[in-house]
Amino acid sequence: MRRTFKQSNISASAEALGQSEAFLEFQERLSRVAPINRPGLLIGERGTGKELAAARLHYLSGRWERPLVTLNCASLASTLIESELFGYERGAFTGALQRRAGRFESAEGGTLFLDEIGNVPLEVQGKILRVVEYNTFERVGSAERVDVDVRIVAATNADLRELVRREQFKADLLDRLSFEVLVVPPLRVRRGDVLLLARHFVARMARELGRADPPVISDAAAEAMERHTWPGNVRELKNVVERAVYRSEAAVISEIEFDPFQSPYVAPTAAGPREAPAGAATPRVRDGPAGRAMQEAVWSLKIRMIEEALRSARYNQRKAASILGLTYDQFRGLYRRCRKSGIAFDGGGGSLPAGTLK
Repeated sequence: MRRTFKQSNISASAEALGQSEAFLEFQERLSRVAPINRPGLLIGERGTGKELAAARLHYLSGRWERPLVTLNCASLASTLIESELFGYERGAFTGALQRRAGRFESAEGGTLFLDEIGNVPLEVQGKILRVVEYNTFERVGSAERVDVDVRIVAATNADLRELVRREQFKADLLDRLSFEVLVVPPLRVRRGDVLLLARHFVARMARELGRADPPVISDAAAEAMERHTWPGNVRELKNVVERAVYRSEAAVISEIEFDPFQSPYVAPTAAGPREAPAGAATPRVRDGPAGRAMQEAVWSLKIRMIEEALRSARYNQRKAASILGLTYDQFRGLYRRCRKSGIAFDGGGGSLPAGTLK
């Protein structure tokens, strides 16, 4: 019997869910190091859930009743990070009208999570190192020492050792933060977790939309999700699934769009669908009678090609897409556009029998 771990004590919208060996082994490592009052470093690709892992470290530690304070170091200008972390005195700089406590003071007795720590400037890294070593710092604009008891957990998707070699990250700070380095597993190695997470996101999105019964993921859609490599990890999966739920009004999700930027109107070639270079503008036909006539001719040709491909494939859309050299998602985009225009592909102008298209 497979074990399943679920973390839901952070918030209803922030959950860690999985049953794969890679996921469970990572959670066990988190559990072992959580009670140890030392800094921790989380390494992982974007979208893998590093903030969730930091929260689990906090809530399984002896500091769980004290604050968990988070700072995304990539979200602030380098000139603001120091004052945000350490606070400042009145008059320390223009606009500093009164003393303000920083994130370290706010996290007193608890945990400070520094996300994307590779973005912290070198001079601020020196002050963080002092806190790690001596539990003390000075606010910006003050020489008064502030003592603090805070556990630091840091995270990044950057190669910190390479940043050290480039002299962009302090080796001493990396040494102190890496008491334990935990690598968050990417979704592509978490076998069995994709569908578990997908069904969780389906149910939650259905509730958000006010639907009584969440839709079911079809076998074909499930197979496509299992094959996908998920470069954006759990965050990408969440977007893909939620998009599929809100677009589908049926009881079964049969279509999954992995790339929302892929145009369904790219013309096929003998070698397959032709893709425009990244960032290239979509060609447009000029306005005027000649331009409109060309647009109508191109549209009529597309309709005829779709109809012929469907007939050859006995109205199996996946086979028809293959005949045209399109992906299934590209074909479905064209097919939906035709249906919205009132075009039915049964060869006689009527509607196809229910359940004919697959």
